[in-house]
Amino acid sequence: MGRNKKQNPFAARKRQKRENGPERPDRRALPYEEIKRDNAFFIKYYHLQKICESEEEWTQFLDSIRDNLPTTFRVTGFKDEAKALLAIIETQLFTEYVRAVAELHQKAPEDVERPLCLPWYPNGLAYQLHLTRKDIRRSEPLYRLHNFLIVETTAGGISRQEAVSMIPPIVLDVRPTDKVLDMCAAPGSKTAQLIEALHAAPEEHKIPPGFVLANDVDNNRCYMLVHQAKRLNSPCLLVTNHDSSAFPNLLVTQEDGSRGILKFDKILCDVPCSGDGTLRKNPDIWLKWNLAQAYNLHGIQYRIVRRGAEMLEVGGRLVYSTCSLNPIENEAVLQRILKEADGALELVDAGHLVPGLKYKPGMTDWKLATKEVDQIFTSFEEVPESLHTIIRPGMFPLPAEEISKIGLEKCIRVLPHLQDSGGFFVAVLEKRRQLSFEKNDVVALVELNEKAKQPDQAAEPQLDEEGKPIEEKSVPWGPQRKKRRLHGYKEDPYVFFGENDADYEAIKEFYQLDESLSQRCLLTRCITEKKKNIYYCSDLIRDLVLNNEHHIKIINTGVKTFVRCENRHTVHPFRLAQEGLQTSNAFMGANRRIQVEREDLVMMLNCTDPTQPPSTHELKKETQERCKELGVGSCILKYVDERFTLYTVGWRGTSSLRAYVHKDETIHILRLLGADLSKFETNKYEEARAAAAAAAEAAAEAGKDVSAEAGAESESSGEGAIAAEKTTTPMDTEEAATKS
Repeated sequence: MGRNKKQNPFAARKRQKRENGPERPDRRALPYEEIKRDNAFFIKYYHLQKICESEEEWTQFLDSIRDNLPTTFRVTGFKDEAKALLAIIETQLFTEYVRAVAELHQKAPEDVERPLCLPWYPNGLAYQLHLTRKDIRRSEPLYRLHNFLIVETTAGGISRQEAVSMIPPIVLDVRPTDKVLDMCAAPGSKTAQLIEALHAAPEEHKIPPGFVLANDVDNNRCYMLVHQAKRLNSPCLLVTNHDSSAFPNLLVTQEDGSRGILKFDKILCDVPCSGDGTLRKNPDIWLKWNLAQAYNLHGIQYRIVRRGAEMLEVGGRLVYSTCSLNPIENEAVLQRILKEADGALELVDAGHLVPGLKYKPGMTDWKLATKEVDQIFTSFEEVPESLHTIIRPGMFPLPAEEISKIGLEKCIRVLPHLQDSGGFFVAVLEKRRQLSFEKNDVVALVELNEKAKQPDQAAEPQLDEEGKPIEEKSVPWGPQRKKRRLHGYKEDPYVFFGENDADYEAIKEFYQLDESLSQRCLLTRCITEKKKNIYYCSDLIRDLVLNNEHHIKIINTGVKTFVRCENRHTVHPFRLAQEGLQTSNAFMGANRRIQVEREDLVMMLNCTDPTQPPSTHELKKETQERCKELGVGSCILKYVDERFTLYTVGWRGTSSLRAYVHKDETIHILRLLGADLSKFETNKYEEARAAAAAAAEAAAEAGKDVSAEAGAESESSGEGAIAAEKTTTPMDTEEAATKS
């Protein structure tokens, strides 16, 4: 008799469906149906709110929000080569753009509309293309543009981001000395902007004195956030995973050595919302939009901005933003927190920070309605009792005399038709004094932190009815599947270097590190004597981690600076990491540096086979002379141009010199050097055609083989029949006839 194995319920359900009837057709095999961009409730509700001043403008609004969203991108401004990349974009890329769009739309090049430089983005670093994401991804004439956007985004040269999404970080007005909190940071495009602003003055600070703490409640989205922010390689970033509405007070070490509660200079509250401002980008919202979403989100939006206001330093700035057009999620939330703050918070006008941006002032009057927008309410008294748990008094506008004191007209409302963008809402708050409901109990927080540091005590054994200990169920032998926790997996520890660390002393001697580089800020992510990857973070980030790692989940921090790389020729076991070079470069001595010429750097970057690095004899004489002074191991390659200075990680072999750079960054540097990129240019359409042709040819060859095999079989069967006929005797024939 076989074992009674526990059946997999999912497999059983799948088997039962298969037995009950035919499976549904695969939706991927069906033609794509265009989403109908219409929603009667949406149109009725926003027409009722009078978000447009006239019927003519309302028609423009509807036409615009039903259209696809144009593509926008911005150049990473703090990098030394930003101006050079911008010049390449404005000349070479846009020339190719005009040619490709002319071919795509069958137009003359002079009739093609050139990309628009966003007038309100600082230093002219952002552009809007008159193409949708779908156009760029699916049109062969635009494949070079598509390749450029992918490569430069990965290399950190540009960021693809919706235009209106760039507004909140600009009006937050971040300085390199600011302590910044991004409360709802994922997927990370705004966080990247905050990091750029933090690093905006590299000539003043080797490492910015401030930092960005990026938080998100969703564990999976936190890793998207890390991926987005890691392109900028900042040692001043800390990523946490916590509910923003209940974000804990954090401890910091003060100048006198005592511990205090951290207050932030700048806070961004880009809260979860219904997202109806993104209808141009996400047309599926047309199918599911209803007012219940706004009613459900109002409470959490208020709690997030309230918690943000508590953590804000007096004199600090908080930006509240949503990609929604609904006053229930915007003005209603703000009037509620401003009323409760009782003068401690003030709305300020930030229009001067985005000159050239077209927007409308905040609303001071709005109406509420049922989910189907068939009943309209102007006050809470009109709301039926059955809806009292959904529609709350605080969602209605305050009386006219009260709302006029708040100044809601200072808010920024961006509508799609004003400048061919998405919809967005932004408000800027400043803190004038401490809030009455603010909690700053340092003693209790320190006690809680010390308690969290203590190891868990062994749990008392559970007893049954007779008072005997209950035995734990045995676990099958062998490796067990990693159990997923409620809030994601447990993160690896953050192990900082101690005093007199042997690895640090060896690194310091080999690279002649500056004394200003604090070894305390170097860390690894595992407890082992043989370190693999070494990361670096700023002093403030280190202090935050050590004081708070036991009561808030830290997802990521530090930038990779050194990597273990041992082989028989190396004198030192650690090489430099390209990711951390913009930080570590400032602390490196002269002994591991080598200045190279343009032709040398181009040759090294074009060498994609690591087993065949360029020989030093192929380099220019000046570079060869410098190589003689450089021993085997990791080094910094320096190239000086009249427009910028480039630093890349290199490797000096016994008789070779190569660049140690990722493929996308290789293309980025070659583009800056004006080198030929045809070797790296891929046309996915040509590759697909070649693959299809190869498959067809293989199928044809297979068909020929099958036909030849079938012919051979029929021929052999015919020969067999003839042979059988020849071997049949007259007696056999006669006997067969008699039997029949």
